[in-house]
Amino acid sequence: MRPRAIHQVLAALAYGDAIGNEALAIRDHLRGRGFESDIFAEKVHSKMTGLARPLSEYEGAAASGALCMFHFSIGSAASSLVYHRTDPLICVYHNITPPEFFFPFHPHLARLCHHGKRELAAFASRSALGLGVSEFNRRELQAQGFQPTGVLPIVIDWSRYDEEPSPVMLQRLSGFSGPTILFVGRIVPNKKIEDLLASFAAFQRHHHTESRLLLVGDTTGHERYLRRLLESVRSLRLRNVVFTGQVTQADLIAAYRSSEAFLCLSEHEGFCVPLLEAMHFGLPVLAYDAAAVSETMAGGGVLLDDKDPTLVAEALALAVQKGDFRKAVLASQALTLQAAKAIDFGARLEAHIETALEWAAPSPSPSGSHAGRVIR
Repeated sequence: MRPRAIHQVLAALAYGDAIGNEALAIRDHLRGRGFESDIFAEKVHSKMTGLARPLSEYEGAAASGALCMFHFSIGSAASSLVYHRTDPLICVYHNITPPEFFFPFHPHLARLCHHGKRELAAFASRSALGLGVSEFNRRELQAQGFQPTGVLPIVIDWSRYDEEPSPVMLQRLSGFSGPTILFVGRIVPNKKIEDLLASFAAFQRHHHTESRLLLVGDTTGHERYLRRLLESVRSLRLRNVVFTGQVTQADLIAAYRSSEAFLCLSEHEGFCVPLLEAMHFGLPVLAYDAAAVSETMAGGGVLLDDKDPTLVAEALALAVQKGDFRKAVLASQALTLQAAKAIDFGARLEAHIETALEWAAPSPSPSGSHAGRVIR
């Protein structure tokens, strides 16, 4: 019997967060297909008020036999609630950062990540289907014992990037004569911002004395790491390094429009939406080949296999020039964007739901016929 309701549960509905944006896209598609569909969250950002119901209301809403889509997260009451119910379950995995990145700066978060990895394995037997937002994540689910598994890519609402940029941010960033190198993402240790600073130092010293590094991302909770980065800025004698903190969508658009190239030297990404955002704004993207980065880049941009600051700086210098190298990079990115925008998210979502319902139904065969199955 098909459920009338497909609800989503997550620990937090955050503002400007890929998980929250994915959950909203899923809800809107399901409602459009005639399902009852709500988001239940333990915490809701003030800017997302009204878009999710309290976690405490989930059990009542799911009493009539709803299918649950749980966006896996670490150390939350949402995990415990979902795990101990019997509803058919799809586990959507956005990745947990390996704890070793956080040990020197945030021991508590490191412990949460460690326990989160262990908790993920426990959900394998509870779930009818495990979905990663990338093939990289899907392989981790498979290694943890989930079956079947599949990929449900991050959905991006491209129309949001056609909004007007913030005039205040545009004014703040205008009038600078040299190239602006941009990074977008949380200012956290796995993003290896210290490597960005070292590469920018070589770029500023050997190629463009008048240049700017714009680091757009939330620093909340990672103040110890930020202090270390500010010490590096001083010791490297860098000029024009800007940490913006968390920004609005209009501010983000202004930052993209005010930059000449995008640089990412992160060592752990489950998907990395800003890579595609930068391509959308026509910025050449240079990114270190780690985790899911090459998958997201999909042949576009410049994939770096070495983080030597001198080599990165040379690649950046080529990318900001209005020459053949930049044109070739942008052409490769156009193909990546075309493929990303052509994905039929709704069709993939519905196919995954059908698979989950098939697996959740009682099987006449004790061994099952789906062992090791992978769906795309």
